[in-house]
Amino acid sequence: MSNPTDKTYAVDRSDDQWREDLSAAEYHVLRQAGTERPFSSDYEHDPTVGVYRCRGCGAELFRSETKFDAQCGWPSFYSPLAEDRVEYIEDSTLGMKRTEVRCANCGSHLGHVFAGEGFATPTDLRYCINGIALDLQAD
Repeated sequence: MSNPTDKTYAVDRSDDQWREDLSAAEYHVLRQAGTERPFSSDYEHDPTVGVYRCRGCGAELFRSETKFDAQCGWPSFYSPLAEDRVEYIEDSTLGMKRTEVRCANCGSHLGHVFAGEGFATPTDLRYCINGIALDLQAD
C-alpha cells in the first residue's frame, strides 16, 4: 500500500514483515487497500460484546456498542472508539469521492466512512469496515 502522506506510524514494519505476519487475504485488504467479499465476515452480525482491534497491530478501534446492522455486507459502526484511533484519507480510486479509514497506529486500510445515509444512529455516519481487518476481543 502506498502511503500518500509518507507518514511514519508507531508500528512501522517492512513490506516483507507485513507479508510474513498476515495471510494473503489480510495483506490484500490491510496493506493494499483491498476489499473483502460482502457478507463474508462473521463479524457483520456477531453479537459479542467487546472491542474490535486492528488485525495488523492490535490497536483498539471500535466498540461493539457502536456496531449496527446497515445490511451492507460488512461490519458497520457509527463511531470509532476515539478519533485519534483512525485516520481519514480522500479516496477517488473508483471514480467517486470516498473517505478511506485507516488505523492511525499502523496505517492499515480498514474500509471507508460514509455520511448522510439516514441511519438512525447518533452520528449519521457508517464506518463500513472489512471484517478481515479486525479482531474481536470479548469483554
